[in-house]
Amino acid sequence: MGFLSVLSFAHKLTAERLSPGGRAIDATLGTGADTLFLARAAGPRGGVYGFDIQPQALALAGERLRLAREEAPAALAPVTLLQQSHAAMAEAVPPTWRGTVSAVMFNLGYLPAGDADKTIITEPPSTLAALESALALLRPGGIITAVLYPGHEGGGSEAAAVEAWAAGLAQHDAQTIVYRQLQRESAPYVVAVEKRQRG
Repeated sequence: MGFLSVLSFAHKLTAERLSPGGRAIDATLGTGADTLFLARAAGPRGGVYGFDIQPQALALAGERLRLAREEAPAALAPVTLLQQSHAAMAEAVPPTWRGTVSAVMFNLGYLPAGDADKTIITEPPSTLAALESALALLRPGGIITAVLYPGHEGGGSEAAAVEAWAAGLAQHDAQTIVYRQLQRESAPYVVAVEKRQRG
């Protein structure tokens, strides 16, 4: 049977919290796989924002969404793709989104397209700022998933920073988990943060 891959695990956690009509954010577009997943889960009455600093990522995500809309025009949420750092998400999404977002997905590291510049990577200062913004945007019960890649240069320090950030959150604000293969130190893993219900 085997365990779920880290990406499948992140999708499973997100799917349990993002209902049709919900709002979601893809903090790192990459090739658009998470963007499309969120757009399907939120459905036509929902909404999705996606962020990436690389034009190539926006093009790849946009093409993936275009092909999916051709197959099922009415199945996806409206998606807004922005060529901006994920650290700017709090200012970039509408003010009405604050406290209403069901899911924010991070897939950190570099753009996994074959011809992409692998030296352009996500970095701790902007990632931690984005995580803080994401937590503020979440509704109670909403989730952040971050897929971390300690195996590439710079990935280990970013993974450690994200894990430390999640571990330092007050328990009355959020609960956090790690999903990780323990025998391979460089294997990708997931940190997930669920915003606590108040009251």
